[in-house]
Amino acid sequence: MIFRFRRQLSLWLALSMLSIVLTGCWDQLEIEDRALVLGLAIDQAPEDSQPKSDQVTHIKDNLNLPMIRVTAQIAVPGRVPLGPSNGESGGSGGSQNPVWVVQVYGYTLDDAMNNLEQQISDPRYLIHLRVLIISEEIARTNLGDLNDYLRRNPEVRRRTWMLVSEGEASQFMDVNPPLQRVPTLYILSMMEKAVESGKFPADYIGVFWSSESKWGENGFLPYISRRNKENILIKGLAYFSDGKMVGATVPIEIGAFMAMRGIDPGGYSILFKSETYGPVMIMVNKRFSRIKVHIVDGKPQITYHIALDTGLDEHVNTNVSVNSTQKLEDLEGEFRKGALKIFQSVIDKTRQKQSDIFGLGEHVRAHAPAFWNSRIHSKSDWEQLYSSLTIHLDVDVAIRRVGLKER
Repeated sequence: MIFRFRRQLSLWLALSMLSIVLTGCWDQLEIEDRALVLGLAIDQAPEDSQPKSDQVTHIKDNLNLPMIRVTAQIAVPGRVPLGPSNGESGGSGGSQNPVWVVQVYGYTLDDAMNNLEQQISDPRYLIHLRVLIISEEIARTNLGDLNDYLRRNPEVRRRTWMLVSEGEASQFMDVNPPLQRVPTLYILSMMEKAVESGKFPADYIGVFWSSESKWGENGFLPYISRRNKENILIKGLAYFSDGKMVGATVPIEIGAFMAMRGIDPGGYSILFKSETYGPVMIMVNKRFSRIKVHIVDGKPQITYHIALDTGLDEHVNTNVSVNSTQKLEDLEGEFRKGALKIFQSVIDKTRQKQSDIFGLGEHVRAHAPAFWNSRIHSKSDWEQLYSSLTIHLDVDVAIRRVGLKER
């Protein structure tokens, strides 16, 4: 009798414990009931047509702050395709659009997102946010408030791409690529493939935040421009100083930056006119970089050792053949001179704007800690010192392949 009672008691206790973990998804929210934001574009609201606040987060418009315009690209459940376009519009128009583009205004990004929540029926989620585009006008102001909201939000992935646009950012939420019906996924694919092919470093938003938080390094972001209605050009690097965008490179200087950072694989070709062999196209396949730091007369000096493995892609002048070791060495010497000019151009631009996107300050801090601790007391101290930093370049070029025609 006692054994049976104990057995029943044990059974009831087990069932009571199981009831805690078998409560089911009492707080479930179906994916169809969520507003999944795929992309955001942030612009400064036009001064001549400042909209009135919807008073979602405050009562009266007495904040005296400039307003921003946020364009959100929201996925429509069941319509986001897995393949290329079948002829329908990607961003606007058509009865089966895979995304819904909504435009709202606010004094801050958080304010605008609250206004967005007020205008859509489903709760908005940023867990699938993959692309964030800010206009150059916004980037040239302090991004502290924008970054603060994004870094505090646990839904924002550190592998999200943040890009700076030439002109209005909202135009990229309506781009119409033939190979991808969703504009945000097209931009995401473009950036990821640029990383794989050596056209751009893997500069996700988390990498940018990490660079900006270091005293000895400044951040950079992709600088993009729209071409026609269907394609986007990666126009250069938007580099920052004191938390603001201060300038941008040209596309070929992206390759120079990646070479100085030793980022592989190589992906850029350089066209130059050889004095002996005419126009020549050289493809950079591999990059290697080594940095040495020396303190000379109380000031740091940086020496770069850069090695480039290249191949002869095109030789326009067919009257003069490149078919000997000596001729290849001549081409290597001429290419080295051209590459040095591009490297020096990037260095001069960033030094003029006090933007150390190469992270040389971190090398000085690591290899000369006594100098760093005595001279550098804030990020601005290094930015000022970087503008007068002595940098020596030692470039080694090797042409490994010349193609079948020249053999």
